[in-house]
Amino acid sequence: MTTHSEQPRDVLVQVYGRTDVGRSREHNEDSFLVADLSSGRIALDDLLTEHRLGGHGTIFMVADGLGGAASGEIASKMAVDVVLTELRKRWVATDGNDPAAFAAALKGATETANARIHAYAVQHPEHRGMGTTATIAGLLGDTLYVVQIGDSRAYLLRDGVLQQITKDQSLMQRLVEAGEITIEEAEQSERRNIILQALGPEGAVKIDLTHQPVRRGDALVLCTDGLSGLIKRDDIARIATEEPDLCTACDVLVDMANENGGPDNITVVIARFVGGGLRRATDEDSVGHTVYSISGLMGTATPPRPMLRARGASASASGTTPRPVPFLARGNTPYIVAFVATLLVAIYLLITKM
Repeated sequence: MTTHSEQPRDVLVQVYGRTDVGRSREHNEDSFLVADLSSGRIALDDLLTEHRLGGHGTIFMVADGLGGAASGEIASKMAVDVVLTELRKRWVATDGNDPAAFAAALKGATETANARIHAYAVQHPEHRGMGTTATIAGLLGDTLYVVQIGDSRAYLLRDGVLQQITKDQSLMQRLVEAGEITIEEAEQSERRNIILQALGPEGAVKIDLTHQPVRRGDALVLCTDGLSGLIKRDDIARIATEEPDLCTACDVLVDMANENGGPDNITVVIARFVGGGLRRATDEDSVGHTVYSISGLMGTATPPRPMLRARGASASASGTTPRPVPFLARGNTPYIVAFVATLLVAIYLLITKM
């Protein structure tokens, strides 16, 4: 019988994912998706957890809901459902194989998810302010195309070294890039829960679209901040490298996050890429955040506005754990939003220098 590994030019995808409510919250507002777009499989059974990469590619996604228990659950679930549905229409149904079209389909699917979540909140005032982060990686051939909204993360693991290939859309990331604080200071800051963008709170979003070539033996790690905020990068790298069984690796990471307090929902997806269809890595192969530009398809978006993600275990009046809600009212003009965001950064810098 011919097995996957016996196909010399195949790319073999080994993948697993797990989500957990954590130790402080009553509801899980995280969602994740693994979908083989060629076969249509989305259930994490033996046919999906190890499969040959097809011509339509494979999708990996995590989403971290915002806006209160019910709202966050709805938003993250809507995001994964809409993205998958839109990719089937925009990409699979066209039977194309152009990487630019694949990247455009990822971007368009994300924009549609944003519009649907925003429209739902408008139609249901009790969910006003609902939203979700979204980190989506699509593997086509030997390249990952990555869409980023919010502060969930995508990492690439190569030769035991884990490198982040997304940029957090957060206040702390802005301050790190400005040279005002170090990465270590950002990780310890009480303001690390302020994100600048999510799917849903506004009618349009500015999507960060990047690409990353993969090599034989690379692994992709997607996670929400319930994991990345509690486990050191070196520990994630060690576990994902040393543990051959990805189900066990996901379990160990989730258990570690819970042992460290588990104040938030925890979600992780790990995918390894092997097979003769991938080249071996060389010293010239780089890993990092590399923007992928689609000419004529970039569009316009509302400038990012800060949103506060609630943390900890305090209960709301309704008995549910409060989740991130925007601290600026929706409906403001983009100019006011941009001004307030800039003012917030300025105030923070002033306070820290006093």
